[in-house]
Amino acid sequence: MVQEYEKIYQGLIRRIKRYNPSADVDLLSKAFEFSYDSHRDQLRKSGEPYFVHPLEVAKILTNLKMDYETIAGGVLHDVAEDTDVSIDLVQREFGSNIALLVDGVTKISELKMFGFEAQQAENFRKMLLSMVKDIRVILIKFADRLHNMRTLDFLPEKKRVRIALETQEVYAPLAHRLGLARIKWELEDLAFKYLEPESYFDLYKKINETRSERERTILQSTSPIRKSLVEAKIHARFEGRPKHFFSIYNKITKRGVPFEEIYDLLAIRIIVEKIEECYHALGIVHSLFTPIHERFKDYIATPKTNGYQSLHTTIIGPEGKKVEIQIRTEQMHRTAEEGIAAHWKYKEGRLTEDDLDKHLVWLRQVLDWEEGEPDSTFLDHLKINLFQDEVFVFTPKGDLFRLPVHSTPVDFAFSIHTDIGLHCLAAKVNGKIVPLSYELKSGDTVEILTSSNQRPNDDWLKFVVTSKARSRIKKYIRDSRYESSLALGEEMLSRALQKFGKKIKSIDLEDVIEQLNCHDRNGLYVGLGRGDIKLENVLSKLLPEEPSGSEDGSIIKKFIERARKNSRGIRVAGMHNIMINFGKCCNPVPGEPITGIVTRGRGIVVHTNTCKNLIRSMQEPDRIVDVSWDVEKGSRFLSGVYILGERRNKLLPEITELVTTSDGNISAVNMNSENSLVSCVMSIEVYDLDHLIRIIGKIKKLNGVISVDRLNK
Repeated sequence: MVQEYEKIYQGLIRRIKRYNPSADVDLLSKAFEFSYDSHRDQLRKSGEPYFVHPLEVAKILTNLKMDYETIAGGVLHDVAEDTDVSIDLVQREFGSNIALLVDGVTKISELKMFGFEAQQAENFRKMLLSMVKDIRVILIKFADRLHNMRTLDFLPEKKRVRIALETQEVYAPLAHRLGLARIKWELEDLAFKYLEPESYFDLYKKINETRSERERTILQSTSPIRKSLVEAKIHARFEGRPKHFFSIYNKITKRGVPFEEIYDLLAIRIIVEKIEECYHALGIVHSLFTPIHERFKDYIATPKTNGYQSLHTTIIGPEGKKVEIQIRTEQMHRTAEEGIAAHWKYKEGRLTEDDLDKHLVWLRQVLDWEEGEPDSTFLDHLKINLFQDEVFVFTPKGDLFRLPVHSTPVDFAFSIHTDIGLHCLAAKVNGKIVPLSYELKSGDTVEILTSSNQRPNDDWLKFVVTSKARSRIKKYIRDSRYESSLALGEEMLSRALQKFGKKIKSIDLEDVIEQLNCHDRNGLYVGLGRGDIKLENVLSKLLPEEPSGSEDGSIIKKFIERARKNSRGIRVAGMHNIMINFGKCCNPVPGEPITGIVTRGRGIVVHTNTCKNLIRSMQEPDRIVDVSWDVEKGSRFLSGVYILGERRNKLLPEITELVTTSDGNISAVNMNSENSLVSCVMSIEVYDLDHLIRIIGKIKKLNGVISVDRLNK
């Protein structure tokens, strides 16, 4: 290396040996020389030698006090991507660990994080999976991205914006989730600079103009605190918290307040030696200044998911100005600044991981997606897990659970165990029954009431926020519908074949399965059950020689010809005046997909397409007929609802009054009570599905009502 780089290299080695005396200096020297030789003839867009970039990446990793293998991987991270050097050569020269790091960073660099949804989702998965294999890969990538952002001025504007947007939406949130605060803040500020240049420089100007005033306020605040800490024999050092432009900008835009009212600009960190001194120092601060109680947060007792710990308080400082104070130990401070990088320990020259699993729980939750889920679902899960804030709730026994903000009792139930979530009937929060859609708050004590008869429904998907709850609910609904469609389709085909003296088990379905692009027999049955495949199409392929009906016509045609009774708002095969009955098992209402079954004596019985009793309602498969709604204005239809609530006076009269004032008619009510809960089955006459949904929505808002569900959907 030239003398200029040799001097920088020697400075890095001295720093590395201070925090890791057993570092393999020979290997590091070899890596620096190898990288320098590989990039010798390359220049960056700025015109400077390319080797400056891997050297700066190594500096950033050294500031994070990373192990020598990670630093070697950092200085070599571009050799496989931008030179003729192969990963095999890196492995021969530096070993499998460093080769794995270089290969991982190279593959992440090749990913395009924006584009078609499917490709975007797959690229995110690849990047996250590389983190699970070795977290150091993403740490090198962070250092690479940070230096690239520092030198973004030399790229064309279109490319600057793309890289800045990717940094803001992918790398900064990932850095936050790994607790890399310093890197996260700088990435956000640099992205902000290129995405919103006018807002950035306007804020930059205002912050500089008020610097001397802020420094005076902080000095007036810290002087009495310093004196009191010395008197209490607490050794402490003070830091002014860096002012991060993007964070300030977000507060201005989200709160809708002017720059002058953002008191977070005034911030002090007090760093002590022991945990108990944190609380002692807090007491001293509160004895000297008036605290704003709602701004106090104890992240020592309840750390954030990324490991962050600190006491936060906001006081009324000199001249009535609000000052934020953070109190933490040295170890907490390093964790706050360096996140997961602070949890690497060195022993006899070998790297071990400290508490890595607990810091990557969120990552494994993101990757805990179901095969076959849409790519948009995975991306939604990723966004939820990257950007979530947290609430801290307790079980009745005092066990602590962390959940994303806006979590509900259903999210809590699934976080305990999948079976508890699947059978969650109701919840008590702080001893009081609440709706399953209730938003949990930090400090809540949550008790889940379960029932073996309770199952998830589509409504739960409207309010759950955790990826685990959402994926488990979707899987249950998908599987349950699959099973019912499977049974229905097999029953339909079996009955149709029986009419021609054939048994379904003796029929070869392979040709039909292939012609209809079904995966297997089950796929064919499910298609029939869902209505995606017409029964007559299957029969025409299986039994082409059989007549489609008798000389007098099909059973359906004969039935239609002799039926006379009014259809009550149903059109059958384009005809009116057909005898119609609605299945009492599901009570269809206008607006729902429906299926008609020709019966003897009751005419055509109409069921919802999701009715669980559709199989039992069938007489023969060729009695299935297409039906559609053709409703006259003012017609009413019967529907059943199940109401679960907290037992209290006047609940039933209030429900009755609400239904009546909503222009619904109650035809029957059955109410039972058990312990502190009441259940009510109510038959209501409504105009259509929208009318029913509006009534259900109003009932849900009544005090003491836990849930309202449609019966026999």
